[in-house]
Amino acid sequence: MKVKLQKSGPYHFEIKGKIIGSDYFRIIAGPCTIENYPDLLAIARKLKAMDIHFLRGGAFKLRTSPYSFQGLGKSALEILARVGEETGMITVSEITCIEDLDVMYRLVNVIQVGTRNMNNFPLLRKLGEIDHPVILKRGMANTVEEWLLAAEHILAAGNRRVILCERGIRTFETATRYTLDLSAIPVVKAQSQLPVFVDPSHSAGIRELIKPLSWAAAAAGADGLIIETHICPDEAVCDAGQTITPEALQQIIVPLPDLLKLWHKTL
Repeated sequence: MKVKLQKSGPYHFEIKGKIIGSDYFRIIAGPCTIENYPDLLAIARKLKAMDIHFLRGGAFKLRTSPYSFQGLGKSALEILARVGEETGMITVSEITCIEDLDVMYRLVNVIQVGTRNMNNFPLLRKLGEIDHPVILKRGMANTVEEWLLAAEHILAAGNRRVILCERGIRTFETATRYTLDLSAIPVVKAQSQLPVFVDPSHSAGIRELIKPLSWAAAAAGADGLIIETHICPDEAVCDAGQTITPEALQQIIVPLPDLLKLWHKTL
């Protein structure tokens, strides 16, 4: 299989002065879901003090159970935009349907496509018509080839600011929430220039595993991490068990420069 972005030198793009891809390693952190303005602002300030520039937060949540918290919707995006403006952080949130694209475009800097929407090709083509960076998470039951072809829907429509995100696939193993496929990182890089991030939070589902999986991802050549972070993880409305504190995130960051030397990358 061939993808349009074949290797012909380092590939990167810039958003608000921060470069994604090439020789850089970026961390995206924040709560699974936005609960209120004060908490998100407190989290953002902690992250900013750690020199993290990308703030994630869910507004529309696709939940397996209809009785689980579904997110605050547009009001959450307004909170995220306000906090991003006040802190100068680059905001990231997940889109769940085409109908929300206009409001997402206005209020969010980076639009994420979750695992359940990787095969939503009409949505992907619409995202190809905008200039916002798009994070495309791998489908929980999709091959690397299918994942890359999904990215092609965005690329072919004109948007080349695409980030791939490995977030674990569904296997027979039950010790973790999903099975993190770190081999996908070098496999993708052999076929595409697109930056590859890793989400250890959703793959593990267990906060104690976030640190080793993050280090393993950096050692395997990933270009960044997406980590669920909250001031009080046990009180988080969504995915508390896989969410870590800013202090735990700092422990992950400290040895990263040594790991990134393997790939000549810098934080």
